[in-house]
This record gives sequence, structure tokens and C-alpha cells, in this order.
Amino acid sequence: MAKLGLILALCVLLPALISASRPMSQPFLLQGRVYCDTCRAGFETSATTYIASAKVRVECKDREQKLLYSMEGTTDSTGTYSIRVNEDHGDETCDVVLVSSPLGNCKTADPGRDRARVVLTRYNGIVSDTRFANAMGFMKDEVMSGCTMLLQSLMEEED
Repeated sequence: MAKLGLILALCVLLPALISASRPMSQPFLLQGRVYCDTCRAGFETSATTYIASAKVRVECKDREQKLLYSMEGTTDSTGTYSIRVNEDHGDETCDVVLVSSPLGNCKTADPGRDRARVVLTRYNGIVSDTRFANAMGFMKDEVMSGCTMLLQSLMEEED
């Protein structure tokens, strides 16, 4: 009986453990943008600028909020970051968070826009390997001139 249990473990459990520990052959490509809120509006406007060389980090945590995975990325000249994730994080909660801005007058993370939730699993019906995160932003220290008129025009369009 013990031999049967050992054979069963070798035939079933060992291959499952090996495949679970290997990196995925098709990694996820996580993409998003980082902006500077020049009007301190709390959202992207036509006056928004995108930040090159901003740092972001993807973090995946378990149910007890224990950090299980972390990887940093940097934005390109268009304010876009791309991070390759080689693991499936189906049972984890993953967020992209702002780390730092290279702009001296735009370093304060916008509360509520300082992180973006992402789904990093193949078991959800999404066919593509590319995952998109909502844009995240820093706020400029002082409101740029012309923002009052811009925000008023947005409010007029809303009516």
C-alpha cells in the first residue's frame, strides 16, 4: 500500500509541482501611463502632461495582505510603462502603485489616482496577454495658468 502511495505521488503530484514552479512561457505585459495633473483637477484633462522616467511598482498580495510579488518599472518618453510579469497571480490581489516622479514640481501622488488594480491571471476569460492599468497621476505643486478657464469649460459642457 505504501508503494502505491509513493507511485501515485510521483506520477501525479511531482509533475504538478514542477509545472507550478516554472515561469510562464507567455508572460503578461502590464501597461499603463503616469501623468502630471497640472490643474490639480483629480483627473486627466487636455492640459495634462505625461511623465517620462517616473517609477511604478506592481505588487501582489495574498488575503492576509502579505506581499508575495513585487516588480518595478519606469515610464518611457510618453509616460507609458511596460512591465513583464512571468507568473500567474490568480489568487492574489495585484495593484500598480506610484513610486516616484522625476519632476520637482509634480511629486505629490494624487489620492485616489495613486494606484490601479490589475488582473494577472489566465483563468478569467481574457484572451490577450496584455493587461492595461488605469492611468495614475501626480499633482503639480501649483495650478498652471489657464486651468480655471479649462475647468469652467468642462463644467459648461456637462450641463
